[in-house]
Amino acid sequence: MKKLILSTVVLLIGYVGAAQLQLTADVKSAIQAALKKDVELTNQNLEKQKLELERKGIWDKYLPKVEANALYGYLNSKGTLDLPTIFLPITGYPLFNGASDFSIKGQAFHGGVMAKTVLFSGGQIANGARAVQYKNQGTGYMMQLRMDEVIKDIVLSFDQLEMLRSADKLIDESERRLNKESERVEKAISAGLAVPYDRDKIKLATLELKAKRADVHRRKELLILKIQQATGMNKADIMACKHDVEPVIITDELAVDNRNEVKALESFKVASEYAVKKEKGSLLPTLGAFGGYSYSSLFNGEISAPLTILNTTARLTTKELTLNPTWMVGIAMKWELFGGFERKHKIEQARINVQQLENKLSDTKEKILLQFQKSKIEYQSASEQIEIARQREAVATNNNLLAVKQYRAGLISVTERLTAETDLYKESLNELDAVIKQRQAALETYQSAGVLHSLISTQ
Repeated sequence: MKKLILSTVVLLIGYVGAAQLQLTADVKSAIQAALKKDVELTNQNLEKQKLELERKGIWDKYLPKVEANALYGYLNSKGTLDLPTIFLPITGYPLFNGASDFSIKGQAFHGGVMAKTVLFSGGQIANGARAVQYKNQGTGYMMQLRMDEVIKDIVLSFDQLEMLRSADKLIDESERRLNKESERVEKAISAGLAVPYDRDKIKLATLELKAKRADVHRRKELLILKIQQATGMNKADIMACKHDVEPVIITDELAVDNRNEVKALESFKVASEYAVKKEKGSLLPTLGAFGGYSYSSLFNGEISAPLTILNTTARLTTKELTLNPTWMVGIAMKWELFGGFERKHKIEQARINVQQLENKLSDTKEKILLQFQKSKIEYQSASEQIEIARQREAVATNNNLLAVKQYRAGLISVTERLTAETDLYKESLNELDAVIKQRQAALETYQSAGVLHSLISTQ
């Protein structure tokens, strides 16, 4: 890995410019696979589709609804008929004097087609549709938050994998040096120039390296499983991925105005404001238009009515009584003048939702500003630690070379020689770990500015 000296890191607040986060094609492909496989993102995308369908469904209420109906049945009914009394001109006898009972029975059929449409809904349809639209927009911003988390997790996972690969290489180098030293000590013991204690200390150091190798292998396997679960890639493809772990220099001018949490809450707040307007619209009347055509028929009917004058019952039969066609066109109005306090309570609930979102938005803006400032400080500190770690590794390298020479000259013990070897291993990993921590701080800084996903998509 290239050594990079960080002298000054400039991090201003303002417009977002070009990023210095470089990723290989392999890692980008892994990120895309993780974004596609992530269950939370998939469900959020499905939620957006549901909200879009809901919005369309609300607007569809303006479309006319056409209904067809048909009815066939047997009719049997009794009733009372009271007609005005008529006096016969010659006899003066009263006709239809008082109420008379009658009955009617027969077979009936009715069929028709009716079309209805809403002309005015008090703004409930328009405001309801806009409320769902902004809710969908806020859900989209929440998806971008999840995308940032997935991207950061994949990049840092490959960073850790690269560090474990470097640890393997460092262990190999240490083993080669210890093996040569072990051969030299064996010869020295044979010549009486060294004692078995030196050989045992080197053997112990070799066993410690084997233990470290086993631990690195375990951590590597767990990390590969994690990447497999996140991306769906197989182990061979993950191990074949090329990845460069280099410090990230942020020369961009970052701000918190692009934070998706703020955008999402603002969208949800607008949605709640439209919800208030929608509930207020329920206080206004609803106007609609309708038109239809129907066919009605009574056949094989029989009407029975008593004739008290003649002391008999009149029975009338009908083969068919048909009303065809029956056209009806008109405008209808529905206005609920008082329906309890349900509408009032719904309006108050919608207003409370707006107030809650305003409070949450204000609190979120304060918190993300603090988080952004914290991320900048941690990034600056992590950038400074890289140069310190680089210098420590250089010192450890020189000390190890000097210890080898002094040990061979008999100026130091084998314990001091092995201590220098251990320090070199530790400081070499510490330098790489400092770079990874700096990269993590840089990713979190981009994330706190709300631009991480856009940086990946524009590369």
